[in-house]
Amino acid sequence: MSMQPENVSLGIERRVRASGRWRDYLELTKPKVSLLIVFTALVGMVLASKGVVPLSALVFGTLGIGLAAGSAAAFNHVLDRRIDERMARTRLRPVPTGHLRKHQASVFAAALGVSSMAILWPTVGPLAALLTLASVIGYAVVYTLWLKHATPQNIVIGGAAGAAPPVLGWAAVTNSIDPHALLLFLIIFTWTPPHFWSLAIARRQEYAQANIPMLPVTHGVAFTYRQILFYTILLVLTTLLPVAAGMSGLVYLAAVLVLNARFLHYALALDRDPARLSDLPMRTFRYSIKYLMWLFAALICDHWLYCVIGR
Repeated sequence: MSMQPENVSLGIERRVRASGRWRDYLELTKPKVSLLIVFTALVGMVLASKGVVPLSALVFGTLGIGLAAGSAAAFNHVLDRRIDERMARTRLRPVPTGHLRKHQASVFAAALGVSSMAILWPTVGPLAALLTLASVIGYAVVYTLWLKHATPQNIVIGGAAGAAPPVLGWAAVTNSIDPHALLLFLIIFTWTPPHFWSLAIARRQEYAQANIPMLPVTHGVAFTYRQILFYTILLVLTTLLPVAAGMSGLVYLAAVLVLNARFLHYALALDRDPARLSDLPMRTFRYSIKYLMWLFAALICDHWLYCVIGR
């Protein structure tokens, strides 16, 4: 018996819808952001290990932290859906477009969070699990529901949740919070304002339309440029602390000097030439992502050389 044309069309439509649905769920996890979180957590694991990272921490710690990052991102999609509808950068996300319903995204976010805890607690210990849970709550609830709407310093205060992954990775290996892990936390915490404010400048009209008190909206672009420069200088000093503390050596030092010079160049260019609003802030934002990736990669390389051939 041959299939009717309308049935063929319906079948094709269902297959297309099904093939697109998993992409919508994947988008809920903000995969690029989640991968950066997992990478920085992995760096914490590597630096916490004198040799090879323990297999349980490497496999289950990475998986659990990755699921938690996806959970926090998905909850952010749900809680920010009204704001996302009003911003060009976010209006095509799965929940505002109706590709996924609110309850579908909520169940997915909760399932990722529960799975994360179910993996982390028995495999790498309660400390890493509880710290991870605190990070999810800090970002998905404290920042998204309160801080983002309460103060122009939202990204500074809320940056603590985003800076936690290296500490989570370290705790997954040692079941402790080491001062060196807190140095990694401090680096990301200091990096967050110039990173995010660069994007906020480029998207300031959208944030204003959505009534989000980002610093460029409440205090103006020129003031935000000065704050970016201030935090970039602070970041330059902070990234030298691993060398001063004996945590890293010449390989990391050489890399961070080059990376910092470039970041400082962008910050100074913003402060000197505020008329370049259409291009330079986004270039700074994109560089800041590469900056953090290369800086943490340098930490791994330096640590590996220390463990393998010594210094």
